[in-house]
Formats: sequence, C-alpha cells, structure tokens
Amino acid sequence: MDLYFLGTGAGMPSKQRNVTSIALNLLEERGTYWLFDCGEGTQQQILNSPVKLGRTEMIFITHLHGDHLYGLPGLLTSRSYLGGDTPLTLYGPQGLKRFVDTALEVSGAHLTYALQIVEILEEGIIFEDDSFQVETARLEHRIECFGFRIIEKDQPGKLMQDKLKELGVPAGPIYGKLKQGQTVQLEDGRTLHGMDYLGAPIPGRIIVILGDTRYCNGAQQLARGADILVHEATFAMDKQELAYSFDHATSHDAARIAREAGANVLIMTHISSRYQGDAVSELLHEAQQVHMNSYIAKDFWSFELPRKV
Repeated sequence: MDLYFLGTGAGMPSKQRNVTSIALNLLEERGTYWLFDCGEGTQQQILNSPVKLGRTEMIFITHLHGDHLYGLPGLLTSRSYLGGDTPLTLYGPQGLKRFVDTALEVSGAHLTYALQIVEILEEGIIFEDDSFQVETARLEHRIECFGFRIIEKDQPGKLMQDKLKELGVPAGPIYGKLKQGQTVQLEDGRTLHGMDYLGAPIPGRIIVILGDTRYCNGAQQLARGADILVHEATFAMDKQELAYSFDHATSHDAARIAREAGANVLIMTHISSRYQGDAVSELLHEAQQVHMNSYIAKDFWSFELPRKV
C-alpha cells in the first residue's frame, strides 16, 4: 500500500505542481487503485506515472471546486479508450452526478463500463467490504467538502506451521483451512481448531485524506490515530488570516491537527504557487516544530505504508 501524488498544487497548475490528485495503490491488497480528487490534467499526470487508469476501481471527490474536479470527464472517457471494462464508482458531494452526466451527455461520450455515482449526503461509513472501510466527515471550506478515512481491516495472524509440524500435521489443504480459522478433523481422529494455530491478528492500516479545509473538528475526528494524514497546507503561518478568510489551512494548522489527533505521519499538499524552491522548506520547518514526522508532497512522489507486524 502506498500513496502516489499526481498533483500537489493549489488553485491552478504551475510549472512545478499540477492541481490536486492522489492515487492509493492497492494492487497488493485488491489489485486496484483508488483515486482521490481529479484536477485538470490528472490523466496526463497518470501517463507519466506507474498508475494504471484501467485498474482504477473507485474515485473519491472531496469537493466540487475545479482544481479538484475538472479532470474527471476526460479521465472517465479515456478509461474507455484504454480498454477499461470493469465497473467504476465515484463518491462525492451532491452535484457530482449532475456535473458528470452533463459533461458526458453534451460531449456525446460513451463509456464501455458501468459507472456508479454515489453522492454523499451524510457523514459516516460510505463503503465497506471484507477488507476495507471508508468513513467520511464534513470539513470547513467555502463549499461542502469532505475528508476520507480509509481503514484496512485487521488481517488473520500467521499460521504456526512449526507447531503443526511438531504435531505431525502434513502441509497442504489442511493448512489452508486452519489459516482460515476453520476446524479440521485429521485422519487419526484428532480435531484441530484453526484459531489455536494462528498468531496475533495483523493490525490494519489507516490513511486519512482530507479535502480543502481550515483547522476544524471534522479533520481532527477523521485523523485520530491515523498512520498517515494527508492535509492541505496552502499557506505559511504569516498568512494565517488570509488562509482563514479563504477557508484554507497553514502548515502550522496541519501539524496541529496531526499532533492533536495522534497521527503518525503528516503529509502536506495543496501548496500555493507562491512557495517555490527554497520557500517550500519554510512550510516544512513550521510543521516540524509542531509535528516532527512531517513531509511535503511533490508531484510524482510516493510514500509507502508497509503492513504492521
């Protein structure tokens, strides 16, 4: 599992940063990618990255400002041209369906796959299966905006193969059943309970990706105990009033949320184009004074989150 940053700029693209989009690489876990936001030019960024558009399973849109949304119609149609035929689900605020339907209808686009659009009307769990759960909460921005908490469910512990070998249990299908926690009866009449031969469960990982927001309780709620928190840091501390007036955050705000929520790693993105070259280090320095384990993302940068042991 790793995060791949396709665009890390705020408002409009610059020579150094495209507008917002983040890919969550879940190839090992489920053979797919999840995409978070889709600013203008995202499909071009994907062409220069290891991300495979045809293997994108879900797209989560934090809010309907153009720098998070305008790349979506082109990306959806290109997925068809590239042979994508598996279903795709979009999640986002009310109005997302009207935007997508209008763009596809007016342009005469035809998709070769099933597209489902889920508009988020309430906070809480919006997706869950056997391996993952996604929660959402409202943030504080000029229009309705959401953050997403991606929770990987705990994995079964490792099978105690040495213990089974000591008991004379032959390797093979029996091991597989025990790994699944099943009860197995051996040919000699012995009964083995799978849970007795599994190590401690492997804790799942938690990644939180927020849309545009100023410092708020919703961000803190989503970020609690996260392994990685992705938070906007549009401005430095000396622009605190400007940030607040436009419902954005400073690097100091992002670090406060990370520290107070007990998040392990803070990754800052959505960087204003006023911060170029060495000026970016100012943002990082301010954050690290509050939360040492902080980073600033850049386009085509990735951060791996290995399984816990």
